[in-house]
Amino acid sequence: MTDSTDPLDLLPDDVAAQAFRRLVRHLRRRHDAQNIDLMGLSGFCRNCLADWIRDAGYSGDKEAAREVIHGMPMGEWKQRFQTEATPEQLERMAASLERNKQV
Repeated sequence: MTDSTDPLDLLPDDVAAQAFRRLVRHLRRRHDAQNIDLMGLSGFCRNCLADWIRDAGYSGDKEAAREVIHGMPMGEWKQRFQTEATPEQLERMAASLERNKQV
């Protein structure tokens, strides 16, 4: 337990883990939610989640972490589901990443 006043830090680890797994499984089903759109809207995507589990102590490499999050190898996911980013999507992502720096 932590002495933080943020209620998120007071969540039991098993509850937080269940919520995280539900989020990842939701994203696995919602292939229509492209990573570029997630980045443009929220400043994170599936690949960020893979980085975050590595930051939290996952021992696998970057590709293994992405496979955990995507539910398949990254190359396969990209081939099956990733679409070409439009200039507008790239602009939104860049602006969103700038907002991440302000947080």
